[in-house]
Amino acid sequence: MDGIGRLCHVLSLVSSIRVMSDFHQSGPVTALPRLLARPVEELERIIERFTPRFPIALVIPILPDEMDRPALSGILDELTRVRYIDTLLVSLNRASAEDFSRTQQFFARYTGRVIVLWNESPSIERLLNDFERAGLNIGEPGKGRACWLAMGYIIAEGRAEYIAFHDGDVVSYKREMLARLVLPAVDPTVDFDFVKGYYARVTDQLHGRLTRLMLTPLLAALTRLIGEHPYLRYLSSFRYVLSGEVAVQTDLAMRMRLPSDWGLEIVSLFEALRHRAAYRICQVELCESYEHKHRSLSSGDPRQGLHRMSRDVVKHLLRTLAAAGVVLSEGVLWSVLAAYQREAEDAVADSYCVSVLNGLQYDRHEEEQIVHTFTKALRASVEEFLADPLGAPLVPNWARVWSGFPDAAARLLDAVSLGER
Repeated sequence: MDGIGRLCHVLSLVSSIRVMSDFHQSGPVTALPRLLARPVEELERIIERFTPRFPIALVIPILPDEMDRPALSGILDELTRVRYIDTLLVSLNRASAEDFSRTQQFFARYTGRVIVLWNESPSIERLLNDFERAGLNIGEPGKGRACWLAMGYIIAEGRAEYIAFHDGDVVSYKREMLARLVLPAVDPTVDFDFVKGYYARVTDQLHGRLTRLMLTPLLAALTRLIGEHPYLRYLSSFRYVLSGEVAVQTDLAMRMRLPSDWGLEIVSLFEALRHRAAYRICQVELCESYEHKHRSLSSGDPRQGLHRMSRDVVKHLLRTLAAAGVVLSEGVLWSVLAAYQREAEDAVADSYCVSVLNGLQYDRHEEEQIVHTFTKALRASVEEFLADPLGAPLVPNWARVWSGFPDAAARLLDAVSLGER
């Protein structure tokens, strides 16, 4: 790569890591940067004017062990100061009856309305078994299914106009993040139907490995080989494709299919574009920096950690590309593997330059090892796609569930209220 090309790469990486006062728009998805440190109380007063008309439900999918970490307690401390949330729904996944009881106690100090949806409760499992017998695929347990069940419950209740999602492991959580996420949705003068959060993943070093060293180089490689396809341009315009913070209008949520695995973020972006024009979709910078739990690489075990996540992300990226009309021949896919390696090597070099410029720690050898693991994951995902381009079906959207199972809404509400019975 020549000097100008290298400079462009570095500047691109810098802009994707920390935007600060950058209000430049790139691509079809509007970006709403955090230009000023606006008082959160001011943001909340604006939101409170609109929520009587546009109520908001907040979903936090959690695993039981997150109650043992300080992040979730800090999130709850912040949320107890938020007055505009109609319902806080905690979607508890991979949990026992004891975990369910503990979760109820953990969130008891929340001052507003709180619902704990235990994904493995006997009543929920009976309902999901009935869905399966009715011909509805409900997928495997995971974050995707936890969010899907939460969406179904909120839609069935009919109380909320918008659903916001937050991960439960955000160490640096401030309630400003929620305010900035929902304001572009509930403010009728702005009025987006799908809002995606973004932020800087940096402490004393660069984070966001899956985005920085896998997804961003892979999208660049695909664009170089396939050209400026509208769907690739759409995905590439997001500054943090894999963020877990989203706000979605309930009518849109009812029509969105989801995977049950770690492809949730990729597929949700595809589904949003299927049902809404790009100008109804935006991304908003939530905070100056963001810190959450870091997953192990698990280079030797493709069923765990970032290795597993990268495979799930890539397989859903390839399948949504095919669904968007991109022809992915065997020759193109093997060329993508070679092109990705080149782009990923450049991403490592660029990350080093950014780290040096900003005085950050940087282990170049470790980053190269991460790229090696991601390359293995990409190869496995390509082989899986070529063997079965369709893959496992997505979980059906709730409009499909309502039509195929007429009393599903009432059954879901009852199943959650029954809890462990």
